[in-house]
Amino acid sequence: MIFEKIREIICEQLELEESNVTLDSVLLEDLGADSLDLVDLVMTFEDEFDMEIPDEELENIKTVGDIVRFIEEH
Repeated sequence: MIFEKIREIICEQLELEESNVTLDSVLLEDLGADSLDLVDLVMTFEDEFDMEIPDEELENIKTVGDIVRFIEEH
């Protein structure tokens, strides 16, 4: 499932426990990601799912669930 893979990537890059990452987790506030972390995560998601996430879409991505929905829809 997409959520499990996304959670795995987030946990690896941000050095978090899987139990701390839910669909409702806010990347900046809840998971402690900064702008550089977000860029790294987006690049990893693009490589992993063989897709491109346009910069204008990034403004709409706040939670882990937002990432899952975007990838599922594209």
